[in-house]
Amino acid sequence: MKTYEKENFILNDKKLFIFDMDGTIYLGGNPFDFAIRFIKNLRKSGKKVLFFTNNASHTTPFYQKKLARLGFEPLADEIMTSGDVTLEFLKRYRAGKSVYLVATDELVEEYKREGINILTGDEESADIVITSFDTSLTYKKLDDACRLIRGGAEYLSTHPDMNCPTENGFIPDSGAIAALVTASTGKTPTYFGKPYKETIEMIGEATGFSNDEMCIFGDRLYTDIALGKKFGVTSVLVLSGETQPADVEAADEADRPDLVFGSLDDVDKIMF
Repeated sequence: MKTYEKENFILNDKKLFIFDMDGTIYLGGNPFDFAIRFIKNLRKSGKKVLFFTNNASHTTPFYQKKLARLGFEPLADEIMTSGDVTLEFLKRYRAGKSVYLVATDELVEEYKREGINILTGDEESADIVITSFDTSLTYKKLDDACRLIRGGAEYLSTHPDMNCPTENGFIPDSGAIAALVTASTGKTPTYFGKPYKETIEMIGEATGFSNDEMCIFGDRLYTDIALGKKFGVTSVLVLSGETQPADVEAADEADRPDLVFGSLDDVDKIMF
């Protein structure tokens, strides 16, 4: 890996530091101690922090409690998920539409509370089908989703991640579920979360920072790093999660991160 000098380090002038969660600041229920230290140092130096995860199997209140328990001391307005971005899209552009949501009960209940017309899946038709990272997935849910999509429902997905890293290895994520639905129906969903424009727009609106004032840290080339590369946000890859050095070498030049580190520990040592 390339070495970076403390003086004139590109991240020194950034104002908003966006962190992926799984594989970047923790694995499953195990926090990276150096990530806690780095984020504390950022706060002390006046930098703003945002935790953004594509993992929509849980909602913002869950992540606030989890991050607090792990030692990250988050505020509620410092957390955002792909589920939040998808929900905002529905409110703005699909108000009143009926939705069959293939997701955890936690996400389904949040969408109901926010006024989304959620179906059971037994209906003859739906305006929209959304699939997400559903750890309670059943064959009936898949069957209902595919049937409704074949019947003309618009197909959306909260995020494209194929695998979710855990302390015990990878498990199938939202993208893998969507791939199954696509294989059955021939319909590819419109994705949200990282690396799509709705996400960077929502971050900008929520924080007030411009893209060139932001940097994003993550462990995936096709979500975290791609968001930065597409929208002018400095992208920092850490090799503590899904992506391996060989993956970076195999990527096209235009898809490679601006910076690569073994972990956030290396970034902390340069900046502080």
